[in-house]
Amino acid sequence: MRENLHPDYRKVVFHDVTSGYKFLSGSTMNSNETIEWEDGNTYPVVKVDISSESHPFYTGEQRFADKGGRAERFRKKYNR
Repeated sequence: MRENLHPDYRKVVFHDVTSGYKFLSGSTMNSNETIEWEDGNTYPVVKVDISSESHPFYTGEQRFADKGGRAERFRKKYNR
């Protein structure tokens, strides 16, 4: 096989900034930020906006208000 073809596969902590949920998984992603995990080792941290802990499909609840489409916002702004 060719050398340096595939990215490095390592353990990474994913941090859901919405809910604060963190989980350890294997990934090729990397980050300059690190965190000490429960096992005492230090791993890179990748911040994500949404995970299974905060996604409406998995939680069964909507966490943000629906702003409506363009037409509804236009009608609301220029109500005549």
